[in-house]
Amino acid sequence: MARAVSTRRKITMTIIGWSIGLLIFFPVMWTILTSFKSELDAIATPPKWFFFNWTLENYQTVHARSDYFRFMMNSVYLAVGSTALGLLFAIPAAWAMAFSPTKRTKDILLWMLSTKMLPAVGVLIPIYLMFRNWGLLDSHVGLIVVLFLINLPIMVWMLYTYFKEIPGEILEAARMDGASLTKEIVYVLTPMSVPGIASTVLLCIILAWNEAFWTLNLTTSNAAPLTAFIASYSSPQGNFYAKLSAASTLAIAPILILGWFSQKQLVRGLTFGAVK
Repeated sequence: MARAVSTRRKITMTIIGWSIGLLIFFPVMWTILTSFKSELDAIATPPKWFFFNWTLENYQTVHARSDYFRFMMNSVYLAVGSTALGLLFAIPAAWAMAFSPTKRTKDILLWMLSTKMLPAVGVLIPIYLMFRNWGLLDSHVGLIVVLFLINLPIMVWMLYTYFKEIPGEILEAARMDGASLTKEIVYVLTPMSVPGIASTVLLCIILAWNEAFWTLNLTTSNAAPLTAFIASYSSPQGNFYAKLSAASTLAIAPILILGWFSQKQLVRGLTFGAVK
């Protein structure tokens, strides 16, 4: 009886898991399918699923109209640059809060997290004016700083959680052996936290890659990433859904491939310290 109940439970959970997975993946699948349709088939009612005239015309148009690789390299520069800069600040901050906490540590962490609840549009005008006065509009440096500040609270929180699971005695032993603060962080703490750091890096790269609000408002052409590349296919004359879907597919393809190949590392990092 117990075995039958367990089997039914596994089957039920499997069906629920696949249903949720397909529901989440459906928009991506529909975007990819639409990218191979003509504009007429893309707006057909009822929608055409797999039985339509497949074409590569949209990809050819996108390739001829835009320099895709320039936009992609801008996205790479912004995502990698902001994440690397974030690590330089997040690792020491998380180390201090995890191994040298004060009575205000939790308050600081909550305050940092509360900044993520601030509507971005509420600070757009002052940041835009500062960037204009400092000559940072449409520049890689300006966007890297913005993305770094946006993701810094998440990086500190995640690394703080991972560092809390590392026994403090190990770091004390390193100090007794004469390790300086820098060597303690670089040669002791960091190697022990590779899964957590890796998952933090991957998550922040994904968040920076997908950021659209700031990239659309602070760039025009020179530093425009793939989010601006997608937006360029929405015009006052209307949305060309097939071409827009082709541009979207090209924009999400690199990050989907990265997520696919790093999913084990990402899951390992996100569950690091979950079971004591």
